Amino acid sequence: MQSLETVGSSIGLCGSLLVLFSVLLTLVTLPVSIWMCIKIVKEYERAIIFRLGRIVRGGAKGPGLFFILPCTDNFINVDMRTITFDIPPQEILTKDSVTVSVDGVVYYRVQNATLAVANITNADAATRLLAQTTLRNVLGTKNLAEILSDREEIAHNMQSTLDSATDAWGIKVERVEIKDVKLPQQLQRAMAAEAEATREARAKVIAAEGEMNASRALKEASMVIAESPSGLQLRYLQTLNTIAAEKNSTIIFPLPIDIIQGFMKR
Repeated sequence: MQSLETVGSSIGLCGSLLVLFSVLLTLVTLPVSIWMCIKIVKEYERAIIFRLGRIVRGGAKGPGLFFILPCTDNFINVDMRTITFDIPPQEILTKDSVTVSVDGVVYYRVQNATLAVANITNADAATRLLAQTTLRNVLGTKNLAEILSDREEIAHNMQSTLDSATDAWGIKVERVEIKDVKLPQQLQRAMAAEAEATREARAKVIAAEGEMNASRALKEASMVIAESPSGLQLRYLQTLNTIAAEKNSTIIFPLPIDIIQGFMKR
């Protein structure tokens, strides 16, 4: 199979005669024909010249000034700038049988203008369709939790897959991003209820742990007070001082438990 760089050398005898005739016609009609021969492409463009239907040796031309033969040559401009497009929302069935709607964005550019023109009919449309199918294929192997938490890894896998698939088209996929993951309303309510129940359970566990720590602290305090009988009286006086600081006229007298136990035994 002939390479694209050398295909222009095999136009045959008839083609050579036509090219020679075109050159002579251009020379005869000078200087009028010079305006038909001079072409200019911008800095971000490349021109693919076809001579009698074959790509001219040397590949893409530009940027700047180049010449063509008016009778036998035509050319196609290729934009080399980075192109951005949105992936339409795709209804995807995840690995754990949950239906989600996912969309994204793809950044790509033409790396080889000759391949982008000669190897595929419409490189832009083909890249868009391939991005949609790749998004469905990659996310179909993930469960819902992985889709929600591993977006960067999923985007990197998509970028690698797209880049390898479009390499033969002269396309370089620079970046892929997952924009939004939309869940069904029923699933959102179920997940919200699950999260609320989890938070309530965690709060109850924390409260129970606090009660247990408080009871341990009270037990240690009671053991300290039991070592000194006057400690309980001092604690009583501290409590009265606290109550009096709040401008409260209520006076509290502690009733020893031992007295109540004596009445109960009788």
